[in-house]
Amino acid sequence: MIDKEKKFLIVGLGLIGGSYAMGLKEAGYTVYAIDVDPDSIAFAKEQGYIDAGKSEVDPALLGRADVVILGLYPKTMIQWLKDYQQHLKPGAFLTDVSGVKCGVIDQIQGLLRKDVRFIGSHPMAGREVSGVFHSDNRIFQDANFIITPTQKNTQQDIDFVWDIAEVLGFLHISILSPREHDEMIGFVSQLTHAIAVSLMNCNDNTHLKEYTGDSFRDLTRIAKINENLWSELFLLNRETLIQEIDGFAAELQNLREKLVQGDEKGLKKLFIQSTQRRKQFDRTY
Repeated sequence: MIDKEKKFLIVGLGLIGGSYAMGLKEAGYTVYAIDVDPDSIAFAKEQGYIDAGKSEVDPALLGRADVVILGLYPKTMIQWLKDYQQHLKPGAFLTDVSGVKCGVIDQIQGLLRKDVRFIGSHPMAGREVSGVFHSDNRIFQDANFIITPTQKNTQQDIDFVWDIAEVLGFLHISILSPREHDEMIGFVSQLTHAIAVSLMNCNDNTHLKEYTGDSFRDLTRIAKINENLWSELFLLNRETLIQEIDGFAAELQNLREKLVQGDEKGLKKLFIQSTQRRKQFDRTY
């Protein structure tokens, strides 16, 4: 368990950053925050998510933080560290919440001071809304958490961020290399968002809402997407995502061929296989 004297700083009070703050405060830790939006800082203070916060970088606040959670977009995170790492406390521990790791982690670990430590991590949680105003640390209770160490990280680094995930209440914690992470995320997260976006863009019928059932609503829930963040994530992982899109297109073409051929047996085989695979996600408790 992490020493309760440790002070946390959340940089970027979005949905995830705000939910981290909630969880850490509930666990009894001192939590600070920095966010460019003064209203987000004011809201977090009013709700008791943070002990103190600023809408601009405060060297004194950075200097008090033992642990820094970077809730910024990948490119912004790299630039932020270039600009402000000189204010970090010696021995400070840093991690992130970014959905892409390759290239990003290497840049960060290459530019950081030698007396601070960074290890990548990814909370696999979220909603179709954004901002601290929608924060809820309960989103972590059924969620996965991925730690992405490099050769520059120690077992102590891994253990520390593992403890953070346990404090926040994540259901399952895994360790993957940055490359393994991006390959996995390309399929389970980015491809699914690409499919949802494509479904909503392939038909402009404004009356769809009057006819749809739960299946269409469930499948397209994540089509309500942050265009700035997700365009950056897609492009940073584009080679992997393109491969996944090609694989999905091939499987969709396979199903199409079954229809063209009137292959009822082939269709049933696909349905049975998908049902069996999907059952692995169902809870038995």
